[in-house]
Amino acid sequence: MEAIELLEIIERGEDSRHQFKRNVTNIKSLSQEICAFANSKGGMLIIGVEDSGEIVGLTAQDIRRLNQLISNAASEIRNPINPETENIKVEDKLVLVVHVPEGRDKPYFASDGAIYVKSGADKRKVTSKDELRRLFQESDILHGDQVPVEESTLDDLDEDYFDQFYQKEFDHSFREEPLDLKTLLSNLNLAKEGRLNVAGLLLFGKRPQKYKPQFNIKAVHFVGVEDTADEYIDSEDIDGKLAEQYRDGMVFILRNLKKEQKGQHRNSLGETRIDKGVFEELLVNALIHRDYFINAPIRLFIFDDRIEIISPGILPNNLTIENIKRGVSNQRNPIIASFATKQKPPLGLPYRGIGTGIKRALKLYPKIEFENNVEDNLFVARINF
Repeated sequence: MEAIELLEIIERGEDSRHQFKRNVTNIKSLSQEICAFANSKGGMLIIGVEDSGEIVGLTAQDIRRLNQLISNAASEIRNPINPETENIKVEDKLVLVVHVPEGRDKPYFASDGAIYVKSGADKRKVTSKDELRRLFQESDILHGDQVPVEESTLDDLDEDYFDQFYQKEFDHSFREEPLDLKTLLSNLNLAKEGRLNVAGLLLFGKRPQKYKPQFNIKAVHFVGVEDTADEYIDSEDIDGKLAEQYRDGMVFILRNLKKEQKGQHRNSLGETRIDKGVFEELLVNALIHRDYFINAPIRLFIFDDRIEIISPGILPNNLTIENIKRGVSNQRNPIIASFATKQKPPLGLPYRGIGTGIKRALKLYPKIEFENNVEDNLFVARINF
């Protein structure tokens, strides 16, 4: 890093990727700072700079001591991490920059046994079970769709619906299998110890919202362009299996989307102003790739000037808006995604699982914006009219 780059960072002030320290002497505190960066998106700890941005510098002796302290602190973090240090001379003063990469084996535990993440320019301890699950999810250790659903039983399985899928996939009824249903569902990653998991419930459950009422679609057609309007044209809570939510979500969109004649006879019903393939791709992506660790619905909002499909959870792992536009994908819910490629409408979803959905939607209708809202932990697909 050049001195001018460091000066630009210091001038911008502290944020979740850059933290300033006048000096560091406490190994426990340093371990916590490194841990927080590794459990978040990585960043730089800049030592020799006041919180205010004033460069105070370090002595050569400080630099030697700090390098040893950093090495010791990193060794005390559970799950190996290797921060890199860089000595930079700025305004005739030495500054030590500690580069901490985003961890690939989250969560990381500091020397006090706690897990820390960045919260703005500060750090905080992870205390919620859901947040801890998401850290495991980022390391591909745990996925939201494989979590067992408390209080569910095998009686919650829609056996006739499941059998239609099974016969289509395996050419015979599941009832002809020598295995009992409990073992069969466990082998298919749809249940564990007699309880359906999230995937099993949403794909084949009789009434998924009995146990997961927030795993549905809240659809509203507002008057005007704001979601705070008191009036609405149409509203529906769309429940059921994922295939049913997809089907009824598409019905809601198509009945509320304005039609255009497009050269047809004036008595014709007309065609939707936007190819329905756009909504097929975006809605199925929302249902399959949303974060099922978050107990919140997908929101489908229609306004005078746009349609928004708002999914709980930001893009997983290292996905960005730019690379999803190029067809890069990451399966946040691998069980659901796997079954979705086998189930086709009307039993399932029009999902291919090859990362082309966003590309196809943009090709059909380029006026789509995507927002990865880290602060509110949601992802928005916005179709502008």
